[in-house]
Amino acid sequence: MTGSIYRFGKGSAEGKFSDLPAIGLRGAYLSEMAALGLPVPPGFVISMDACTKLDKHKSDILEALDWLSRETGLRLGDPTWPLFLAARPSPLKTIPGLLGAVLNIGFNDATAQNLARAVPDSRYSYENYCKFIQNYAHIVMGDDTATFDDLTQMLLDERSYVNAGEMRGEDYLELIARYKAQAESHDGQAFPQDAVTQVNAVITALSRSWNAPRTKAHRKIHGLSDSGIAIVVQAMVFGNRTPTSGTGIVTSRHAASGQAGLFGEFLERAQGPERIAKLRPSTTIDDWRDKSPESVRELAASAARLETYLRDAVEIEFTLDNGALHLLDARPAPRTALAALKTSVDMTKAGLITQEEAVLRVDPQSLGQLLHATVDAGAKKEMIASGLPASPGAASGMIVFDIEEAHRLSVQGLKVMLVRTETLPEDIRGLHGAEGVLTSRGGMTSHAAVIARGMGKPCVAGASAIRIDAANGTLTTPAGVLKRHELITIDGSSGQVFRGAVPTIKPSLSGDFATLLKWSDSFRRMKVRANAETPRDAQAAREFGAEGIGLVRTEHMFFEGDRIIAMREMILADKEDERRAALAKIEPMLQQDFETLFRIMAGLPVTIRLLDPPLHEFLPESPSELEAVAKSLSVAPDILRRRVAELSEKNPMLGHRGVRLLLSFPEITEMQARAVFNAAIVVAKETGTPTVPEIMVPLVVAKSELDLIRKRIDTIAAEVERSSGVKVSYLVGTMIELPRAALRAGEIAQSAEFFSFGTNDLTQTTFGISRDDSASFIGAYTSRGVFARDPFISLDIEGVGELIEIAVDRGRASQPGLALGICGEHGGDPYTISFCERLLLDYVSCSPFRVPIARLAAAQATLRSASNLK
Repeated sequence: MTGSIYRFGKGSAEGKFSDLPAIGLRGAYLSEMAALGLPVPPGFVISMDACTKLDKHKSDILEALDWLSRETGLRLGDPTWPLFLAARPSPLKTIPGLLGAVLNIGFNDATAQNLARAVPDSRYSYENYCKFIQNYAHIVMGDDTATFDDLTQMLLDERSYVNAGEMRGEDYLELIARYKAQAESHDGQAFPQDAVTQVNAVITALSRSWNAPRTKAHRKIHGLSDSGIAIVVQAMVFGNRTPTSGTGIVTSRHAASGQAGLFGEFLERAQGPERIAKLRPSTTIDDWRDKSPESVRELAASAARLETYLRDAVEIEFTLDNGALHLLDARPAPRTALAALKTSVDMTKAGLITQEEAVLRVDPQSLGQLLHATVDAGAKKEMIASGLPASPGAASGMIVFDIEEAHRLSVQGLKVMLVRTETLPEDIRGLHGAEGVLTSRGGMTSHAAVIARGMGKPCVAGASAIRIDAANGTLTTPAGVLKRHELITIDGSSGQVFRGAVPTIKPSLSGDFATLLKWSDSFRRMKVRANAETPRDAQAAREFGAEGIGLVRTEHMFFEGDRIIAMREMILADKEDERRAALAKIEPMLQQDFETLFRIMAGLPVTIRLLDPPLHEFLPESPSELEAVAKSLSVAPDILRRRVAELSEKNPMLGHRGVRLLLSFPEITEMQARAVFNAAIVVAKETGTPTVPEIMVPLVVAKSELDLIRKRIDTIAAEVERSSGVKVSYLVGTMIELPRAALRAGEIAQSAEFFSFGTNDLTQTTFGISRDDSASFIGAYTSRGVFARDPFISLDIEGVGELIEIAVDRGRASQPGLALGICGEHGGDPYTISFCERLLLDYVSCSPFRVPIARLAAAQATLRSASNLK
């Protein structure tokens, strides 16, 4: 090793996984595999640093080529049987299609002719020379590969051949001449015949391609740094040499389920680009096992050994050259959330990794994929087709063949099932709107499978027995013909397709999911609550492991049935006693709501935000609605119309709402507080468990505001105690959602037992951006790097985060026992949760279905924080 070149082969390697920053992911894995004695063709890695200074390291590369010749016993440029090479990029992260590879380096006129005479079928040599010219012209010269495909088709047409399989040696010689002429048309220079010249040109082109505009765009999308790439140069092995040759990809575990074993595809008599392009039907590993059991056993043993050594599921790219197995690359295996969970739990139970490592390995956001329905095993169903279980989950929808129609119908609120022969990148609009995807072609690594898994949608791929006639709107299955818009159900976990809408069962946190979350809970410091005000949401939150409710938006309780009528009566009333009379109608309804929430939470904390929105939101807007409401309230339409005009505001978000509304109408505060306290007393008596509600005052900017509202709450508590004879326990706090509140947190904390950061409004008021109106430009801001991420999805740490940090520091300094949490939707974002852990907040609160995500993210934040401290 020179510091620029890392060699590997025959049971030894100069690089290792810890050298990944210098040699990239491919280089690191190949080095480890070679050191383990696995069948890796020898080669060397040109480090990232050397790739940026190629002129300085030319002699090192030549020396490495000489070493490789000695290692293989073959000489680069030998006219009889030379050393052929493959050059592949090695970035820090694998992104399929990011950068090309160049195979068959070393082919020229002489070697192609001599090799053609030395092998039984001359076409093998000529075909590889053609592939090299095309490959070289594309990577080094920037030629479009389609141009060469057109040249091939022209020759086939001229000779009246149906396909390339009919071509003879002399045909290939003619095709080689045409290919070379195309390659030479750029600068008039002859196609290089010297092997070293070819190698240098390829290495230079690959290193430069890292900074090409297309590559930069891909790097930005996938979050890949500008650190550069290394380049792997390896002795070439040929998957197209004989009938016992081929190439493929396997994983040590099933990509969708995580089941241990060998899974993948194999393409006979093919090289890498052919496998990637899927020019011919591939064979599954199970099918291949029948043809070549020994090579499959060797591959399975290699995969298992590598998985054990690296302590992770792996994906292996391999070639079979005349029956001999060669491993060309390895990387962390792609997997669904379900597979990631099973892999992590399995490896922990096997003693390969610790529980801490298992928790840190699973992407919290991916858990959303598991919160999907499954087909009810006991339901009556008719299976009409089957394919590969490409993405888990079950869904029903109407058959739609057209992408635009899928998008249009989904926007209308209809459930559609996208049925395609195969999907392409431009189909993304239809994929987004569909409930699931069914394809007749493709495998576990097809576009449809990969995209569906990423979106958390079910997908059944490669259902080869179905026939799709989009023009006539029919789907022919072994069970009969279905027409466009008929309902079907797909089960992406089993690969089955059913007629009609089959009943499904909602997911539960069981098995590996429950195990990982149990481990997570043992590590995390922060509590996780849910934002919920309906019994359904509260129950879902408990099932997902919520440790209380961090936000009950009471305004949602005012819009149902008779409540909205009474609320409108209150708004129209001119006198306080009339308003109180109207609110008295609502109070018992609210008390029942609070009782239900307290029962579901069974003694866990419940934070209840007092009425927040401006009153005009409870009144009708359109003339027809206004007439109907006036009639139901027995008031003249003009009176209602005048009241709507009086309450109308230019900017209601910053208007008469929150604490301002409660100060103007203290009877609203009193009614809600009374309902809360009476509900707590009822449930405490029923369950024998103390219920301590947390009452939150919204939109406070000054201590004096909170003091006035708190006085009303305390007065009602005293009244309820006198009338019930029961001591009322409760906490009063505020939502910090305005910049001034954050800055004056020290004073406000003197009157509060807790702060809950309302990050939605705090983000809006800090940025001066409306969340509801930002969609038209926020994408441009993030794509151009103005914002690193959408501040309404992941908290803006530099701005909004600093305000929160100021409020935390000042609040705790003033009130050491102050409880702190956040209740905006940021509470379910792992990036935000990591920030909350740094500030040592007591809890985060998010929507019920994000509670599992928050539980795992909070555990990871705790573990990483502890690691940094150590």
